[in-house]
Amino acid sequence: MSPSLSLTEVSLASARRIALAAQGFASPRPTGRVDRRHLRKVLDQVGLIQIDSVNVLVRSQELPLFSRLGDHPRTLIPDATADGELFEYWCHEASHLPSSMHRLIRWRMEDARNGTMWPGLRKFAKSKPQFVQEVRDRVYNDGPLVAGDVKTRTGPKGSWWDWDDGKAALEYLFWTGEITAQRRTNDFARMYFAPHHVLPAEVLKAKTPTEREARSELLLLAAKSLGIATASDLLDYHRQRPGVAKPVLAELVQRGELEQVRVEGWRDVAYMVPGAAKPRSVTTRALVSPFDSLVWCRPRIERLWDFHYRIEIYTPQAKRVYGYYVLPFVLGDRIVARVDLKADRQAGVLLVPGAYSEPEVDLKHVVTELAAELKLMAQWLGLDAVKVGDNGDLSSKLSRLCR
Repeated sequence: MSPSLSLTEVSLASARRIALAAQGFASPRPTGRVDRRHLRKVLDQVGLIQIDSVNVLVRSQELPLFSRLGDHPRTLIPDATADGELFEYWCHEASHLPSSMHRLIRWRMEDARNGTMWPGLRKFAKSKPQFVQEVRDRVYNDGPLVAGDVKTRTGPKGSWWDWDDGKAALEYLFWTGEITAQRRTNDFARMYFAPHHVLPAEVLKAKTPTEREARSELLLLAAKSLGIATASDLLDYHRQRPGVAKPVLAELVQRGELEQVRVEGWRDVAYMVPGAAKPRSVTTRALVSPFDSLVWCRPRIERLWDFHYRIEIYTPQAKRVYGYYVLPFVLGDRIVARVDLKADRQAGVLLVPGAYSEPEVDLKHVVTELAAELKLMAQWLGLDAVKVGDNGDLSSKLSRLCR
């Protein structure tokens, strides 16, 4: 699938706008009441929302809605999950998925039982089948359960992934689709359910496509959500393996469901859904989570925006360049800054330890818009003030505007 001379040429600036539009950043935020309809629209655009437990600012899965909708009820995702519209599964890491996607990942559940995924869990399940069955029966008969309800550990826990047998059994059953899970609001723990207790009957009865059919649909969904993307971008979106998915990608091109294009400065050929939106301008303003689908593929955002981005949560403090929890700031069709953020809930303050501009931006415009976005974020989080620290070239000007 090497590019030919006849491929359409797309400028880098246009590719940026196409990508932003596909991710829901080309439309203005709603001005009235925000409700379930807006959540559905965002999910129709991004396809899934990655889950992360870090809560220094807010759980990461809440931020994609704020980035696209602004101030909104923070119960949208939990309420939709409780009503069976969303479910959790491993897709791009742990993710909130529309329940309509359940049929598209059943091959992955089957692979968890028989294939190459998580061999340690599969080995555990084969070694203790009766115990796993007992845990499954407890979930079906007594659920929902959390890991503590089937705890088998007698000593202290070791590393993060040091699971006891009860937790391992639950996670194996979750991986294989025997049970499903929702997040408990007070401590973020997974609550495990029998699927038919929380997912609509029509979802569970939907016809299961073949693995190849499902992979094909997932690639098309990824192309729709990304707007314009290389093969590696498309495969990364739902964590598909190249050796299996690339032949499916070639079939989509042959059938005309995807078109190949060249993007200015990109080495590899890119793919688009025919008729994808190509806005002449984008006027968005958004702080985006490190785990937002706009930026989670780091090589992609370097290609699109020349933006080198690494989350530094696991970097020792003395070696951090920008801070602990740093969000890219999108303004127009560029990533113009990065902002270190923390919510001091006890004091009711949104803390900004550092704010750093990207090269060749209008600093006055960036600071003005960033201050407005930070005030909106504080309002959304129920915080009373924004307090800016000393780190970064934007901090002094930003501090004055946030007082």
